[in-house]
Amino acid sequence: MSQRIHLNPNAARQQQPMMGGVGGGGYQPDPISRPSPSSYSQGGDENLLGQVQAWSSKIEDLIEAYTQPIRPYVPAMARFLIVVTFLEDALRIMTQWSDQLWYLQKHRHFPWGLSHLFLLINVVAMLAGSFGVIGKKFPDYSVFCLLGVVVAQGLGYGLLFDLSFFLRNLSVIGGLLMVLSDSLQNKKKLFAGLPSLSETDRRKYFQLAGRILLIFLFIGFIFQGNWSLARVIVSVVGLGACIMVAVGFKAKWSASFLVALLSIFNVFINNWWSVHSAHPQRDFLKYDFFQTLSIVGGLLLLVNIGPGGISVDEKKKVS
Repeated sequence: MSQRIHLNPNAARQQQPMMGGVGGGGYQPDPISRPSPSSYSQGGDENLLGQVQAWSSKIEDLIEAYTQPIRPYVPAMARFLIVVTFLEDALRIMTQWSDQLWYLQKHRHFPWGLSHLFLLINVVAMLAGSFGVIGKKFPDYSVFCLLGVVVAQGLGYGLLFDLSFFLRNLSVIGGLLMVLSDSLQNKKKLFAGLPSLSETDRRKYFQLAGRILLIFLFIGFIFQGNWSLARVIVSVVGLGACIMVAVGFKAKWSASFLVALLSIFNVFINNWWSVHSAHPQRDFLKYDFFQTLSIVGGLLLLVNIGPGGISVDEKKKVS
């Protein structure tokens, strides 16, 4: 049996006998290693992800640059927008007092005195809570007062199980929770020398809950109404921005996008000023318009204070 000789490709080549142009025991070069197709796709995905991150960073830088002049006024404007639906509701009850009493007594079967007391408590609570939020006076009590109004009106008017009312008010509650987290942040600054771990944790959880609840208005928009190509495009893009807000990934950029999108939607869809004052649809459009403004205010407050500790953006900072 002839001995098979293995040659090292890195060693110097020796002269081998050739037979018919084919090396009988000659050197066979090792095959050249080539990268697998999966490595190409992985590299392409990494490049695409890097381009998306660079693009989003540029957009964030532009937002920071162009909003710098109005940044000091954003918190006050956001707080006003968050409670504007309560101010409008209180004004509407006072100007339509007899109609409100008639509805509660006729359709909700409220006794005569209880209907008056229900409306009066709602008006006082909405005015006191709204001015407390705007003026930063007792913000905790003001927020809980307005949360009580949302629940009381849902029960009193029988709208608690109405899907549109439910989703919209979840978003309004999200805006109020953002106010509550902002007030806890300010408390931390006032008592910076004292341990405030519990307040910090509560603020993180309030911000997380507020972020998640704020997006329910847009989810209601997606599943209601007639479908069209423009609606599909807006729904897909808006849903992506909502998911980014909920998980806290590029939260300021996605919240800014939703502010612009909801503002445009609010002006063109909930245009109550174009409806005759005697038309019953006018009050419904006005109600939706001011509730959407409140949710825009919550998103503006998110842009100002950030997504909080429980978010992808914050985890990236830590890592």
